[in-house]
Amino acid sequence: MVNRSPRYISNLTRDTYALILAGGRGSRLHELTTWRAKPALYFGGKFRIIDFPLSNCVNSGIRRIGVITQYKSHSLIRHLVRGWGHFKKELGESVEILPASQRFSENWYQGTADAVFQNIDIIRDEMPKYVMILSGDHIYRMDYGALLAKHAESKAPMTVCCMPVKCKEAAGAFGVMSVDENMHVTGFEEKPASPHPLPNNPEMCLASMGNYVFDADFLFEQLKRDAETDGSQRDFGKDIIPSIIKEHTVHAYPFDSHDQRETYWRDVGTLDSFWEANMELVSPVPALNLYDKRWPIWTYQEQLPPAKFVWEETNRTGSAINSVVSGGCIISGATLRKSLCFSNVRVHSYSQVNESVLLPDVEIKRHCNINRAILDRGCVIPEGTTIGKNKDEDVARGFRVTDNNVVLVTREMLGLPVGY
Repeated sequence: MVNRSPRYISNLTRDTYALILAGGRGSRLHELTTWRAKPALYFGGKFRIIDFPLSNCVNSGIRRIGVITQYKSHSLIRHLVRGWGHFKKELGESVEILPASQRFSENWYQGTADAVFQNIDIIRDEMPKYVMILSGDHIYRMDYGALLAKHAESKAPMTVCCMPVKCKEAAGAFGVMSVDENMHVTGFEEKPASPHPLPNNPEMCLASMGNYVFDADFLFEQLKRDAETDGSQRDFGKDIIPSIIKEHTVHAYPFDSHDQRETYWRDVGTLDSFWEANMELVSPVPALNLYDKRWPIWTYQEQLPPAKFVWEETNRTGSAINSVVSGGCIISGATLRKSLCFSNVRVHSYSQVNESVLLPDVEIKRHCNINRAILDRGCVIPEGTTIGKNKDEDVARGFRVTDNNVVLVTREMLGLPVGY
């Protein structure tokens, strides 16, 4: 029987080193990730995606963290330095940035497993008992202490986090596993076109969240073996996990366990899913509670004045209904409905914004009508512009329109200088 006392959890988290894989390109987000890695993408009015796994670590008591970066990482690194650079190594805590530096190879990171292998000496220097490998591009809140306790109790050298997902959503997007009655992994496919369904529900499958816990020595052995294997793609989902389950017990940890704060997990890997997840936050009682003081999401944000709503005249009243508005915003004689504004957004008189996500420093001039749109950072929408009402017109102007009729607008599409 596992000791459930806080001290036991504290010992586990103290002996754990967390690695966050944050080098992903996020190609299905198209122009939204042209100048930034997916983990650096803005989310929820003031955060970036990377803040969620980092906050989960800190709130769970894990204070030794490495962030592996690669693709267009400047804005990500800048955010990490500003928002997460205050940890004290002398106190046994750190958030270290681990860019591709060709430590064991002349190549850049060749896959998720290779990214960890090329930092194996750094991990060893931390002398952890457990290594937790986390995806850096998902939105969720999770108590990793409970996960570590279950890993230790299972006696398995590896644990994979998982949760039920619709087969049509998992196809080509997530690793999919099969388990036995003891929650031991019996099969694993990386992003299959036709996921293997759950025995009791043909429409659902068991998807990997991309979060793993390893006994440290076992991980080092598997990485070394994979690095010496010809033909390997150096990937956890494609190579490491399928090879391990043939010879070792791998435990599956369901994210919907009773000890989790809330069963909320979003991949936000497409424009539609990114828009939908942000839109969920404007509801009166959102599925993701960002206001829980017991489990805060930490981030870096510039010190800004409060949001401001001005003018109260006929057809010219500054207001926001069922919306989220961040600091530094001025809604001047305009109306927002079911929209989310990041910092320093300006919306001018007589404009209407509906069901839209406005990233930092967006400016919408007078008499605009914006509907179901994602406006990238720094966009300046000319006076009298209508977006999201006529698909053909939006496409003709160079905007990207998704299958669900969400319109993405970037600075480049407007003829403005690039920015991230």
